[in-house]
Amino acid sequence: MTIQLPDFQGGFRAYEPRTEPFEVKTGTPFTSRTVFSAAHVVADPFADTTPDAPAAVDWDATLAFRRHLWSHGLGVAEAMDTAQRGMGLDWAGAAELIRRSAAEARSVGGLIACGVGTDQLTGPATLAEVRAAYEEQLALVEESGAQAILMASRALAAAATGPEDYLEIYGHLLRQATEPVVLHWLGPMFDPALEGYWGSSDLDAATDTFLEVIAAHPDKVDGIKVSLLEARREIDIRRRLPQGVRCYTGDDFNYPELIAGDEQGFSHALLGIFDPLGPLAAEAVRVLDTGDVPGFRALLDPTVELSRHLFQTPTRFYKTGVVFLAWLAGHQSHFTMVGGLQSARSLPHFARAYELADGLGLFPDPKLAEERMKNLLAMYGVTQ
Repeated sequence: MTIQLPDFQGGFRAYEPRTEPFEVKTGTPFTSRTVFSAAHVVADPFADTTPDAPAAVDWDATLAFRRHLWSHGLGVAEAMDTAQRGMGLDWAGAAELIRRSAAEARSVGGLIACGVGTDQLTGPATLAEVRAAYEEQLALVEESGAQAILMASRALAAAATGPEDYLEIYGHLLRQATEPVVLHWLGPMFDPALEGYWGSSDLDAATDTFLEVIAAHPDKVDGIKVSLLEARREIDIRRRLPQGVRCYTGDDFNYPELIAGDEQGFSHALLGIFDPLGPLAAEAVRVLDTGDVPGFRALLDPTVELSRHLFQTPTRFYKTGVVFLAWLAGHQSHFTMVGGLQSARSLPHFARAYELADGLGLFPDPKLAEERMKNLLAMYGVTQ
């Protein structure tokens, strides 16, 4: 049996869905890499809300998805870009998400780190106000018992006049942090408002400032997450880190090679693409734990085409594809997103995402995924 999928030229192609999913295996905790999946939030589809209203979250389904990730040995990077921070989820919603997820992590013994930003600021802010906003969020994350991830701040990017402002703000926060944090460099492809972060649009100059922050406080930096989609730059930064500071790749285009590493080192992982790839990614890391790099690459390399499709320009809308695949996989009962972001990608984009994910065996119930894909096609007026 085949399904007719719309292509990017206005026509259709016949696709024969897979009948068996990827074989999910259970295993021991990872030993060679620390791996986080940034996780999406599940909207409440019955809430009477609008795209510009506060997010209505289905907490039961949202927390169930995090238990799914933990069950495969993955850590959860909470309240990050993947959870639609600044694109549907405001600070009040993010704070509640952090509290609930951190409590859930404690109950199941799951690894969790949470995003600290400045998104309670709604307009132009001074550097003092940016610092205070960061401090408020850092306190909440630390009180929850989670590790802190200092996220890139739109407000800081707007208020800073040069590298010295970043050095002052981040230096203050690192001195204040009670436990080592993860520093997050999110490129403008994920958020255009972050252009010129670290005080310069010249990435070499920005990299020098970033590394200067870390070098001044190596005992307070557990690691860095680099989301610039440039493998060579990440490798360069990785090689210049102080001893003991980890690099968590956030490169959703080149993650297999960066995690596998080379003779001079490797990256750990904190990736949005591991939201849909969870069980497969976990199996690949366990293979890597045995020292079998070719086996690891054989499992993970074929996933790159799907990741590059989901993260294609405009990259910030990758969350739509992530939630779409979660719906097809049966992790939620609907395809609705906070902020109405389910409208951010086209039908041909969804069709290709389905085809690539199904080909990898990502759907625990391929028949359910096929039926849901057909339902979406029918909603667009496509009959089978």
